Amino acid sequence: MRAQQLLASPTLDGDVIGDAAWQGVVPATGFRQVQPDDGQPATQETEVYIGFLDDALYIGVVAYDKQVDAITVTDSRRDASLDDTDSFQVIIDGLRDGQNGYVFGTNPAGLAYDGQVVREGSGGQLGSGAGGFNLNWDGSWDVVATISDIGWSAEMRIPFRTLRYGPGETQTWGINFQRNIRRNNEVAYWAPLSRQRNIHRVSDAGTIAGIVPPAQKNLKVTPYVLGKSSRGGNIVGTESEADFGFDIKYSITPSLTLDATYNTDFAQVEVDEQQVNLDRFSLFLPEKRPFFLENAGQFTVGNAEQVELFFSRRIGIADDGEQIPIDGGVRLSGKVGGSTNLGFLYMSSEAVMGVAPGNQFTVARVNQELPGRSAVGFLIVDRQGDGSYRVAADDDQNQTYAIDGRWGIGENLILSAWAAKTATPGLAGRDDAYALKADYDSATWAYRLSYTEVGGDFNPEVGFLSRSAYERIEAFVMRRIRPDDLWGLLEIRPHMSYQGYWDFDGFQETGYWHNDVHWAFRNGYELHTAVNVTRSGLTDPFEIVDGVIVQPGTYDHAEGQIVFYTNQAAPLSLSFQGIIGGRFGGDRLSLGPELKYRIGETFSSELSYIYNKFDLPVPGGQFDANLARLRLSYSFTPKILLQALVQYNELDDVLSTNLRFAWLQSANSGLYLVYNEIDEGGVGALPAGREIILKYSHIFDVFN
Repeated sequence: MRAQQLLASPTLDGDVIGDAAWQGVVPATGFRQVQPDDGQPATQETEVYIGFLDDALYIGVVAYDKQVDAITVTDSRRDASLDDTDSFQVIIDGLRDGQNGYVFGTNPAGLAYDGQVVREGSGGQLGSGAGGFNLNWDGSWDVVATISDIGWSAEMRIPFRTLRYGPGETQTWGINFQRNIRRNNEVAYWAPLSRQRNIHRVSDAGTIAGIVPPAQKNLKVTPYVLGKSSRGGNIVGTESEADFGFDIKYSITPSLTLDATYNTDFAQVEVDEQQVNLDRFSLFLPEKRPFFLENAGQFTVGNAEQVELFFSRRIGIADDGEQIPIDGGVRLSGKVGGSTNLGFLYMSSEAVMGVAPGNQFTVARVNQELPGRSAVGFLIVDRQGDGSYRVAADDDQNQTYAIDGRWGIGENLILSAWAAKTATPGLAGRDDAYALKADYDSATWAYRLSYTEVGGDFNPEVGFLSRSAYERIEAFVMRRIRPDDLWGLLEIRPHMSYQGYWDFDGFQETGYWHNDVHWAFRNGYELHTAVNVTRSGLTDPFEIVDGVIVQPGTYDHAEGQIVFYTNQAAPLSLSFQGIIGGRFGGDRLSLGPELKYRIGETFSSELSYIYNKFDLPVPGGQFDANLARLRLSYSFTPKILLQALVQYNELDDVLSTNLRFAWLQSANSGLYLVYNEIDEGGVGALPAGREIILKYSHIFDVFN
């Protein structure tokens, strides 16, 4: 398609057809389904208009619908999922590299949804592993939507300084559009995609020509002020404090950005979801802090949630979750020369007595993109401590060095590899690791085969390592079947996978053989039926819960697994996961029901309970390890919301509450009022700890 230079600015009220500013603009049409009827025209017509002025790109979408009363709207919170609502998304590849881009989306309530795609989203969602989609990236842009007798429509205004693009006066960008019609479980695209793909598949996007962006002038300063009052825990009486800091964002070029932060604070970020660790290995908690998630995909190397060579939660967060004050830092990220991705990060954190030393963190990353979805790069991670905690200053340091690459073969095959080495004073053994992986993904078949080795003294201190000293083999195969008029089924996905871990003496520590069939129905229901064969090999005893010791040995078991979802777009929906079988020589029953209820797009609630019952042949081996979670959200408007997260860990007898009121202005800036409380039961427990935090930040656009 071709963009049109507008003569006037559209009025952002969602009414595209009635706005004279759109007259003469030729819309994109002709959307085609990937589900439920792959390759067929969309059941409802969609028109997408794109125009621009000197400072911004404008997008107007008209989503015609012959059944206006059946339009589904489930949420209005920023970045809420667009899967269970009627919705529209656009991906923009301003650099035209076929691998990276920005996604903007909305629904009939005017929800603002945005995210950053790196490497076509390969690997999942950033913050949950070394993936390639960063939903926590929040740009400065505006959207308004409205429902009318023709269906629904929306207008977006995206400032050019929010985007990244190359040099040149008149440009052609990569672009694609997605429309969801939820009552039909329908997903349709403008530029056709194979049914196993999603909108992140930038290499298959269409193009938009005729865009004339301005020379980039982008300098934004975001100061904040914060007040906090705390009581309880280790605090005697009430303790109050005030603080301030700021962030600066400057575009050196349209595709290369410098960020600086001083006295960084993340009080507005939702607390972590509690987890119960019932195995020997480290649990992974996702990164949620916006500063670290922006352009995070440029720094990711390793195996997601297993061996991540750089993991930003190591900066400013202690092992027990306690926040460590961050003095400040800088980040340079983006692209030079059209195909070279650069990433540089420097952060400084304070010493906390008995918790962590003062640290200087430096991360450098270069990734050269090659034709055919291929790339090669290297990573250096350095930590320099001040020696105030556990080790002397000369030994308080750690480095990680890595190279990585991937090779795209045809449309469906990716070969990838990485190799790394660490340097830690006092560790003289095997301090290297590497991995090889092949991924094949077509419309009908998916295969994966990988091999990983991690040395016993491999120690990426500013990374994440779930376990060490092992060899790992993973294999996966899946068939996608689209039946015709069979029991209301949309797709059947039989699949099989195997993961095995061995130490370097050949002893198998873990085996997991998973045999499953996913039954996805056209009405939104889904059923998974699986049988798993497991092996746990212990060379040393370990304490599964307080006072319960599992003895060394090899434990072989089988288990049945079932997962069930009702239509998640309905006002009341249910999901359930259950596992019954053996564990560590005994029996385990694990149940995970979750109930969701919403009222329109304003109120939503989620109640979940994780139930684990063990019967092990050791003293004290009969125990429960349960966790309850309640999440509530009320949106007064798409920018004003109140959220609550209440969690109860029955095993540790800990009740935690997180209440957040947010009045957003642009991106992550605005007014936040946060209340946190933790009540710890049991003998010798700390008294209840409470804190109230008020934070206000504002973006000053220097060149606006």
